[in-house]
Amino acid sequence: MLHSMTSEPEQQIGVGTPDAFQRLWTPHRMAYIQGENKPSGPKAGDGCPFCDIPAKSDEDGLVIARGSAVYAVLNLYPYNGGHLMVVPFRHVADYTELDEEETAELALFTKRAMTALRAASGAHGFNIGMNQGLAAGAGIAAHLHQHIVPRWGGDTNFMPVVGHTKVLPQLLADTRSMLAAVWPADQED
Repeated sequence: MLHSMTSEPEQQIGVGTPDAFQRLWTPHRMAYIQGENKPSGPKAGDGCPFCDIPAKSDEDGLVIARGSAVYAVLNLYPYNGGHLMVVPFRHVADYTELDEEETAELALFTKRAMTALRAASGAHGFNIGMNQGLAAGAGIAAHLHQHIVPRWGGDTNFMPVVGHTKVLPQLLADTRSMLAAVWPADQED
């Protein structure tokens, strides 16, 4: 119960004194902030995680589905629960470098991702896109990847706006299993 709330900031010395704030610790985000697992250069052999993921099991790589030219994988640092990416197997940086098969399967997997996210979590909408180049905000600019971020009415609540924190209600491994179970079968879409 909150007894004495004030609008004045309080200084917290040392490990802190009890106050009215609840804390949500997200230490897993430190890896992203510090740039861990970022490639050392632009080539496939420079530690590109998108080139390394396909060699892992689906569970270890958080892979939801694999096609012949692309795969769907959960984002290790999601904006929302269920945030996934469609990634070409081939190490290519720019959308214009995709061949016709890669372009078609990337579009197909985007549709399947939307279908799976609606089935698994009742997503109301989606943010879909790619950041091309470092100047556009690409975290890993050397290997193209398209984001599919599920959205729900009211999901922009006070936590990300005021607390600069996202609350994810499910472990990534559980999200991967749930989405893989409802991923649409290979068929004409």
